[in-house]
Amino acid sequence: MQINRSSNPVLSESIFRKSGLAADSSEVMTIRGTVNKIFIMLLLVVLGATFTWKLMLSGNTSSLMTYMMVGVIGGFITALVTVFKPAWSPYSAPVYSVLEGLFLGGLSAFLNAQPNFHNIVVNAVMLTFGTLFALLLVYRTGIIKVTNKFRLGVVAATGGIAIAYFVSFILGLFGIDIGILNFGGGTLGIVISLVVIVVAALNLILDFDFIERAAAGGVPKYMEWYGAFGLIVTLVWLYIEFLRLLARFSSRN
Repeated sequence: MQINRSSNPVLSESIFRKSGLAADSSEVMTIRGTVNKIFIMLLLVVLGATFTWKLMLSGNTSSLMTYMMVGVIGGFITALVTVFKPAWSPYSAPVYSVLEGLFLGGLSAFLNAQPNFHNIVVNAVMLTFGTLFALLLVYRTGIIKVTNKFRLGVVAATGGIAIAYFVSFILGLFGIDIGILNFGGGTLGIVISLVVIVVAALNLILDFDFIERAAAGGVPKYMEWYGAFGLIVTLVWLYIEFLRLLARFSSRN
């Protein structure tokens, strides 16, 4: 069975093709198994986030920044390891979850402590999971059909956003802020955030479709961890963008 391409870079077709087929039918990737792994990884994200959140509450900002840097750099490195070594995902994917939790917890606590940003974290979490379940319902009911044109459109949009982020980051190193990555207000920033959130949400649709096709393709069971890892990457992205959008709205008040 052909496994169609996802716009999520960690869920590329080549990854699943290289994983091959499971020798034993009892050791193949399943939807239920992948869902279980997703819940485990979400729990690990929460545990990591709770740790840095408490550091912020205790006023230990120096340690907070250290753990946040460990989280963002370690998470990036672990993500690369997972992408290039999917067979290691039963070990690297949980580590990635904890590291991302360290970063997200610190970022969330910092924003939540700002005068105009109270309840921003609760609202961002609710919007993220609300979007997840709404898009899952839309996917399961067939309201949105995952066609080749749909895939190519989301791939192109995701690639464009990645390039814009990269350019914004490079310009930021030279003190030039074009308003893409910051959390400040402004109509343009809000519009950009809304567009990015829509694209991130559409990535969830492709992730659901890709995981379902991969499970039907008989890939090894360790790919449940890899499939869950790919979905968590999208959820982390979506959560950060909701935080950014809510912060921009709050900055206008």
